[in-house]
Amino acid sequence: MNQFQISVVAHLIAEPVRSVMLIMLSGGEAFSAGALAEAAGVTAQTASFHLAKLREGGLVSVESAGRYRYFRLAGPHIAHLLESLASVGPVTSTWLTTPSPAAKNLRFARCCYDHLAGQAGVAITQGMLNRHLIMKCDNSQYSLTEAGFRWFEEQGIELAERGLGKTETIRGCLDWTERQYHLAGPLGAQMLHVFIEKKWVVRQADSRALKVTATGWEAFEKHFGMGYQKGNITLEQDDVVFLERNRPATIIPLNNLPIKSSKR
Repeated sequence: MNQFQISVVAHLIAEPVRSVMLIMLSGGEAFSAGALAEAAGVTAQTASFHLAKLREGGLVSVESAGRYRYFRLAGPHIAHLLESLASVGPVTSTWLTTPSPAAKNLRFARCCYDHLAGQAGVAITQGMLNRHLIMKCDNSQYSLTEAGFRWFEEQGIELAERGLGKTETIRGCLDWTERQYHLAGPLGAQMLHVFIEKKWVVRQADSRALKVTATGWEAFEKHFGMGYQKGNITLEQDDVVFLERNRPATIIPLNNLPIKSSKR
């Protein structure tokens, strides 16, 4: 890589319309030019111009389905690049203290291309450490334990069939909102696959945000020691405390709780 390559990629990402499109694609799904244009608030013609630039720069790819064309990130490395860039910049105090409902949902749980990010992703990573399903190798690398290998098998995921062994190294991805690591790489992707397949989390329409179902909350408490309850701290009216063992409480959106929680 040279200075020219860095400047070209930086220029492509820095343009506001293109950055909105790239962020929308960071959930790993493919979108039409029309959907991306609507998200960015531009005309179809303007969207086509920017998408051509992104495709030329190797940041997005295009798929054809009949007469329709759909765009997606060129690969997980692009999502990792975007997440890394976001983690370098400051998270504004307004975004953290008075976020919109959509921002709250995105901070709590979201797709980072093919793995789980946000408060939930960070908390699950810590829960796996607490239960010795993984071990920390360094700040951004983890390894799977025997217990962790068995956990995947219990969920119906045969890691050996996917070319993943008991000594598999798991890459950590620095979460841009939490400034802590969540699990990424092939094992992180397998975990999100399990969560979605078992309907522990569901995608929210036209967003990278994920919603934890009532079944999901029960499963997360069982497998990772996570739960929710009110604590002795000042709460906004639409917030609750998210707890997992051996860690401090964190604020999460109320609408990520199962409905029955209001009776607790």
